[in-house]
Amino acid sequence: MEVIYGLLPLIAILGLAMVGILFWAIRSGQYDDMEGPGWRVIMDDDDPLLPNRRKETSASDTPQPVDDLAAPKKPTS
Repeated sequence: MEVIYGLLPLIAILGLAMVGILFWAIRSGQYDDMEGPGWRVIMDDDDPLLPNRRKETSASDTPQPVDDLAAPKKPTS
């Protein structure tokens, strides 16, 4: 029973510390944009390891429709 006299102040101090940390996080802007980081992960298209990413494009490098890429090429004579 004597242990509870030491634990109650410890719990109160930890609770106040957690509330203080919560208010600090709110004031510092941690909760301003809740959806942005999730979309930033999904829309990450600046990865150099992605296929078909070219740094320089010219007029002859126009993208072809997906159907033309899947069909076999016909020889031109």
